[in-house]
Amino acid sequence: MRWRFAAPLLVVLLACGCGESAEGPPPPAPIEFSDIDSLSSSAGKGSFRFGAASAATQIEDKNIHTDWYVFTQPVADGGLGNGEFVGDAVQGFTRALQDVDLVRELNLDSYRFSISWARIEPQRDMIDEEAIKHYSDLIDALLAAGIKPMVTLHHFSNPVWIDDPRDIACSNGPSDTNLCGLGHPQGAALVIEEMKQHAKLMAARFGDRVDDWGTLNEPVNYLLASQGLAVFPPGKQKLFKLLDEFMPVMRDYLAAHAQMYAAIKEADTTDADKDGIAASVGMSLSVAEWVASSQNELSQDPLDLAARDNTEYTFHYLVPDALLSGMFDSDLDGVGDTEIPGLKGTVDWLGVQYYFRTGVTGGGLIPVLEVTPCIGNFDLGACVLPLDRSFCVPQMGYEFNPGGLLPILEKFSARYPKLPLLVSEAGIATEVGTRRAENIVRMLEQIAGAIDNGVDVRGYYYWSLTDNFEWAEGYEPRFGLYHVDYDSYARSPTEGADVLAAIAAARKLSSEQRARYGGNGPMTAEPALHPEAIHCND
Repeated sequence: MRWRFAAPLLVVLLACGCGESAEGPPPPAPIEFSDIDSLSSSAGKGSFRFGAASAATQIEDKNIHTDWYVFTQPVADGGLGNGEFVGDAVQGFTRALQDVDLVRELNLDSYRFSISWARIEPQRDMIDEEAIKHYSDLIDALLAAGIKPMVTLHHFSNPVWIDDPRDIACSNGPSDTNLCGLGHPQGAALVIEEMKQHAKLMAARFGDRVDDWGTLNEPVNYLLASQGLAVFPPGKQKLFKLLDEFMPVMRDYLAAHAQMYAAIKEADTTDADKDGIAASVGMSLSVAEWVASSQNELSQDPLDLAARDNTEYTFHYLVPDALLSGMFDSDLDGVGDTEIPGLKGTVDWLGVQYYFRTGVTGGGLIPVLEVTPCIGNFDLGACVLPLDRSFCVPQMGYEFNPGGLLPILEKFSARYPKLPLLVSEAGIATEVGTRRAENIVRMLEQIAGAIDNGVDVRGYYYWSLTDNFEWAEGYEPRFGLYHVDYDSYARSPTEGADVLAAIAAARKLSSEQRARYGGNGPMTAEPALHPEAIHCND
């Protein structure tokens, strides 16, 4: 998943029937969706897939070799005590095959999940065959249920030995127990090679059954949290040395992607789904509706507009520009200047992951970009009033704008007209089932609008299948289609699960579903929203 970087008059008139005939306004038209097909081939244009997503570290128990385990483990037990302890998450390893039934009950075409590298290779060059069998059995169970697996290889976590959070200085240099991580003068090349070998192994073992692969999840967001602001492991703070220290890490991460892409293409030569392509390889990006702001209000000041554009470029376009051209923009001036060997053309599909609307103001909190964003509870005047108070997501401290996804998809399509798009994550943290159903229906309406406007969007994955460990936010935010009782780990369907299951079964948004849950007007209230709150991050 992601890490947070964070009714108009017409609606009133429609709601009360003012100015309408006794019959009221006509119901919204139903929306139909096509069947699943290739994620990246030209024949797959016009196809559509319904899915749900998860990530290994966020759901799996017994995952003691991941950096998140030692990063969050209490100090008294030998860890670093950062935030809430990941512990056994939601027992997603032990219950993996049972959870396949949850996906099946949702009538979904596909399940996007990640493979824990730390579980596969708990020590450098020591492969755990039992772990490989576990994921092999999971893939087999999905296929037996008629569910297409989509595998993400690097989703916000590493084996401890890649970049040990307990030794971020890496004073003794790279070793088998600590390679010192990306960006390190000697260790980076070793890490890139290890990421390549991991991708090759996974593609070789599972390529006979898996055709859809994601290399990296939200690279800008991940590195900002892990290497920029130190809220993810390994816990390095390089953001304020942006060009000298942070951007080299980004360069290395994209170099790792290039190697992973090539390794998957080499090792996965079986066209399991008979779509003409043995391996469709892409990655997912964190996107948002960025708005120019100043003093907590919308702004048209050129400085603030430039800050908005710079932020949008960095989060939305920096990476895909590099993947398509092979040139990395190392100084963030909008022009690629550093060639990364093997990078050009290494994207078959692009995932966008949408959760929030937020403000960004001009100024120098983040150097070079000259931007100050609204970041959670840290506000220097960038945070703006929500379009409607019901759009606030209190558990995450940001605003979900139902109307924000469509223009984002259109911008991506205009910039990359030949690149298939996928909404690889979208969801909402809430205790209210109706809000989750509203999120699902409104996202599908936005996607359908983009498709009608000629955008090549080939599917939608709700985040997430079950409640889980939400990284730095711990276990309070609940995104799951299935609610998890953290005492018994029992799963129970939410209203969102029921609505998505009905939509996926019919491959249609009905008029009734749209009338009840859809549109861009107010959402069902979230009781947890503090009554005195002004901004969503209050």
